[in-house]
Order: sequence, then structure tokens, then C-alpha cells
Amino acid sequence: MTMGPVVVRFFQKNWFWPVLCMLAIVLWRILPVATDAVDRAAHVLFFLFPHVPVSNAMVTGWILSLATIFGVRKIVGRKPTVVPTRGQALVEIFVEKMQALFEPIVGQRTLPHVLPLLLVLFSFILLQNWCGLLPGIGSIGLRNADGQWHHLLRPTNADLNATLGLALAATVGWAYTVLRHAGPRVFLHDTFGNRADRDELPFPLYLAMGIVFIGVGLVDLVSMLFRVVSLSFRLYGNVFGGESLIARMLALFGYLVPVPFYFLELLIGLIQALVFTLLTAVYVGLLTNQHGGGDR
Repeated sequence: MTMGPVVVRFFQKNWFWPVLCMLAIVLWRILPVATDAVDRAAHVLFFLFPHVPVSNAMVTGWILSLATIFGVRKIVGRKPTVVPTRGQALVEIFVEKMQALFEPIVGQRTLPHVLPLLLVLFSFILLQNWCGLLPGIGSIGLRNADGQWHHLLRPTNADLNATLGLALAATVGWAYTVLRHAGPRVFLHDTFGNRADRDELPFPLYLAMGIVFIGVGLVDLVSMLFRVVSLSFRLYGNVFGGESLIARMLALFGYLVPVPFYFLELLIGLIQALVFTLLTAVYVGLLTNQHGGGDR
């Protein structure tokens, strides 16, 4: 069988992709394209309310989130069936693989309650990491009256505000899951409890060790707060650095030399999504998988 009819049938059944490519080419020709690096700060496009700015990074996140929701709904169908379709089977395989990955970390009992959070974090971060490779995002923009360049769309995770929001959401989800499945008593004992054996130590020394472990617990609390900083800055630094690198390569060498860097960004985007989600799962599993939330 020749490739011609196969390609024709593919584009007949998948009309969305050629339309998207043609739209990208038209926009690429009509609108000016940036040749400099990505701005450090997101540009405010408009205000929803008098004091609620909406940036280009927020618009990109909203567009991709809505496209993901409607895309999954289109693939799965309005109502899942007992005999799954190809799209439903694909989504089910993805969920099963993620479930097999996170179950040993958070425990079998906790997994059904924390899996939605982990799936949303991984999917959202992965798509937002890869969106900068799409035509127009981070490259097409307009100049204002002062001659300053402003991108119409910007990679969401290349904005520190977005990664801080993701880190705060992950931390709130961690706190809710831990307090619900492990309980405040387990959390306080694990953080400030005296881990010394009372039968092996004299009572004064045991009390002294209790004071030491209280100090260690305070250090643990500070480290928990810094999880927000480490999660957000790690993700932001990798995505922003990658976007700046590709923009600089395009400005210096055109459209051939930067091709390997696109594949590198695909790999880095996947790794960073996994790292962020796995760390969130590990933070949950440190308490729930050892204190009644997992299999013992």
C-alpha cells in the first residue's frame, strides 16, 4: 500500500491538524515575530475588574485548560461505556499507569483521595511545559506606542506567579490529605515527637532529647514552608531557561540548529512534570503510608 492514500485518509479524518498548521502559518506571516529572549515578567493584557490584572501567561493557561477538558470529553465521549472506545481506553491506560506509579508511594488507602490531585498536577504541568513549543506561544506579539514588545501568549510555567500557585495548591492538597488520613495527632507526633527509647535512657536525658526533637520539629516546619519555594523555583527556572534558550537559538541560527533543543525541551518538560508530581506524592506518603494510610 502506498503512503499517498494513507496520508490523505489521515488528514480527512483528522482535519484539525492541517487547519491548525495553516492557521499558525498565516499568523506567522501576518503578525511580527519576536527574536529576543522571553521576558522575565508576564505582560498584563487587560483587567477583568478594576484591580484584577489578566496576563498573557494566565490566558495561555486558560486556553490550554479548556482545550484539555473539551479534548478529553471528546475522546472519552459523553458517557463512558463498559466496552471502552479507543479514546476511553487511552485515557484509562494513562490513569492506570499513574495509579501504579503513585500507589507504592502514598499507599493503597490514600491513593483514591489524592490521585485526582496528582493527575491534575501532572497533566497541567506537562501541557504547560510543552505549550511553549507550539507556534505562536512566546513568539507572536505586538509593539506598543513606546516600541516595547509584548507577547500575546506566554508559556504559563515561565511565569513565577503560575508556579507559585501550583506549589501552593500542591501544599494545600498535601495538608488536607495528611490531616484527613493521618490526623493532627500523627502529624504533631511525627514532627515534634520524642523518638528516643524511654526504656534505654535515663529520665533526665529522655526529657533533654524531647527538647532536642522539638527543635528538630521547628526546623521541619520551616522546611515544609520552603517546599513551596523549592517546587515553584525549580519548575520556573527550568521552563523559563528552556524558553529563553530556544528563543536565542532561533534568533542566532534560524530554523535548523534549534531543532535538537526542541526535543530536549520535550524531555525536560516531561521530567519536570514528573519531579513536581512525585515530590508531592512523596510528601503525602511520608505520613500517610506509614501511619494507617497505606498497606502495612
